[in-house]
Amino acid sequence: MPIEPINPPPRLLMGPGPINADPRVLRAMSAALVGQYDPAMTTYMNETMELYRAVFRTENDATLIIDGTGRAGIEAAMVSILAPGDVVLIPIFGRFGELLREIAERCQADVRIIRRQWGTVFTPAEIEAALVEHTPKLLAIVHGDTSTTLAQPLEELGALAAKHGALLYVDTTASLGGNTFELDAWGIDVVTSGLQKCLAGPSGSSPISLSAKAVAVINSRKSVEAGLRSDGDPVSATPIRSNYFDLSQILDYWGPKRLNHHTEATSMLYAAHECARLIVNEGIDNAVRRHRTHGDAMVAGLAGMELTLFGDQSVRMNNVVGVYIPDGIDGDGARRAMLDDYGIEIGTSFGPLAGRVWRIGTMGYNARRDAVLTTLAALEQVLRRGGVAVTAGSGVGAALDSYE
Repeated sequence: MPIEPINPPPRLLMGPGPINADPRVLRAMSAALVGQYDPAMTTYMNETMELYRAVFRTENDATLIIDGTGRAGIEAAMVSILAPGDVVLIPIFGRFGELLREIAERCQADVRIIRRQWGTVFTPAEIEAALVEHTPKLLAIVHGDTSTTLAQPLEELGALAAKHGALLYVDTTASLGGNTFELDAWGIDVVTSGLQKCLAGPSGSSPISLSAKAVAVINSRKSVEAGLRSDGDPVSATPIRSNYFDLSQILDYWGPKRLNHHTEATSMLYAAHECARLIVNEGIDNAVRRHRTHGDAMVAGLAGMELTLFGDQSVRMNNVVGVYIPDGIDGDGARRAMLDDYGIEIGTSFGPLAGRVWRIGTMGYNARRDAVLTTLAALEQVLRRGGVAVTAGSGVGAALDSYE
């Protein structure tokens, strides 16, 4: 029996990510391949670096992309900065803080954690007290954790980390482009992200930016590969424990030396370039405002159906909201009905929220009015057929009022 061509069903992806990629990004991915040192390719690489400086709001020269999903960027940052035994402090307020912990442990770092109940975030005072207690080399924290739909305020953390001799790393996989983020103004040393959320692309590329301080730490462990090494090139006694994610080598690949490392994932570079080009042309502040507008409309619609929102709404991410599954409703069954009957995907959650909360996203290409209203209308019908007393038109009506 012959295998048929890939032909995915039509879907409106309104979960916590991935989302529907912008058609312009998909078109960019279909462009012809060129060699990794072709002048056209190195020009695209340089343009991509410049575009992500604008997205991250930074002047960092070391701003580039890692080939791999958002997790690849996290691992590259962690393994390149943390030598075995280095102390890292990780404040955990959701599932993806737990991911940072696990990756740091695999780097054989000395991991110290503080925790917050899911649905809340940390105060600067709590984080400073932990910095004083643990004196870490690195403070690593998630910005927007989609498992709880909340965003950790970051404005004071860079200064606190610097005051206590630590670098600050922030994971913005789920937040960049849809929530205010100021790398330089907030004193952040390392940031990584992903394309498949607010940047309106596919998963598979991880933008990263590193301060001069972070680059110095990374290069203190630099070893040039034996097959490329010249006399006088550095060879570290404690090299970075991954070859693929060795940022000291990747920086030489992206920099003027163009020292061979991996073969750049050309089509994903095209995608990352187009994602950044689109959002820079829109204006970063405008993109954040768009996500807030449509996120607020989704929240208004859910509240209009008298559903209960999860977590501290004062720090909710603009691009995803958590809502308790109403009593008497089979949460997974309702999600299947949304998918089977309407072609709309919404998300469940993890850990202590599994089976209790749905997560609904309005991000990237799907942060738009028709996607919000269609999702609310479909969810209302699913709830009504499930026996929930929802006033007809209440969700869409409340969302329309929010827009007005």
